[in-house]
Amino acid sequence: MAKQERAARTRETLIRAAAEVFAEQGFVTASIAAISRRAGVSAGGLHFHFESKTALARAVEDRASQALRRVTTERWGAAAAPSGAVDGNALQVLVDSSHSLMALLASDVVVRAAFGLCADVSRTSEVDLRRQWRLWVEAVTRAAARHGALADGLAPQDAAGVVVASTVGLQALGADERDWLAPHALTRFWALTLPQLAAAGTLDGLAPEGSAAHPDSVPD
Repeated sequence: MAKQERAARTRETLIRAAAEVFAEQGFVTASIAAISRRAGVSAGGLHFHFESKTALARAVEDRASQALRRVTTERWGAAAAPSGAVDGNALQVLVDSSHSLMALLASDVVVRAAFGLCADVSRTSEVDLRRQWRLWVEAVTRAAARHGALADGLAPQDAAGVVVASTVGLQALGADERDWLAPHALTRFWALTLPQLAAAGTLDGLAPEGSAAHPDSVPD
């Protein structure tokens, strides 16, 4: 058991070290040697757990995908369900989830690196975090439309497009300037955007800085 625990710790150390190197250097420039040095693990030890740099990148993306699921579908349930609490408060759920995403990007190098990897045209991957996020946002905006929470005449796909483009834009900018990932940047976006998205009579109940019940969305 102790041997298995050490192996698991080594594997996690390697994933984090790979994420740090990928975030700093990009996938093409990052080397196995740099990752093994960062982790304090020999090249042979690295290859025992991961056969290649590509395998390490996939592990980073898988960890990030799990983290993204925790702040979307696992926290709020299936937004596409025909009924449920998420439907009745869909726009606030969307605000809160976006704040959780930015908090992850700011605090977790694995998530930050994985978003960079999925945008890297030098490689392909079965994991696409931007698509995962887009599908979630589309599901929530459809839920909002079902319950009359969207502004009159606003198509759910148009609302989703604005939100996805803006949040992914903040993620991309935040890769170099971390202030773009700060809560105040996203709060300003929602303060400007919610009046255009929300149906009449529902705006006053929405908190662009995140709901009081949402621990990740307290503005700085």
